Amino acid sequence: MNRIVPPLLLALALGLGGHAAVAAPPAALTGGYADAARAADPAFSAFSATRGEALHRTRFAGGKPDTPACTSCHGDDARQAGKTKTGKLIEPMAASVSPTRYADPAKVEKWFKRNCTEVLGRECTPLEKGDWLAYMAQQ
Repeated sequence: MNRIVPPLLLALALGLGGHAAVAAPPAALTGGYADAARAADPAFSAFSATRGEALHRTRFAGGKPDTPACTSCHGDDARQAGKTKTGKLIEPMAASVSPTRYADPAKVEKWFKRNCTEVLGRECTPLEKGDWLAYMAQQ
């Protein structure tokens, strides 16, 4: 059976990427998003860090005018701290720098709901969430 293995799972299985085994978002979190993405589109096969990066960098018109992109607060380099519009520091989003950031699925979901609504003007889809997490796992 010729099946594409998601890069994150492959890195975990092979123990590649230095902090990958520690820094990767929990399988329960990404697995839940994968199940939901597959339910929405039976052709779903894997999350894409490339799509996740595009989501992170794209400027959207549907959200708040002062936060048109994730980079508005989180910056261009996910390994560096970001800053809210009020000046409060935001810890780096990259899993390699903040390995416990994605340990609590409820907290991750809370921030996705808030930030997707502010940036995109809607909640993110499970595919978008998984893609974005795949991108952060590679940072």
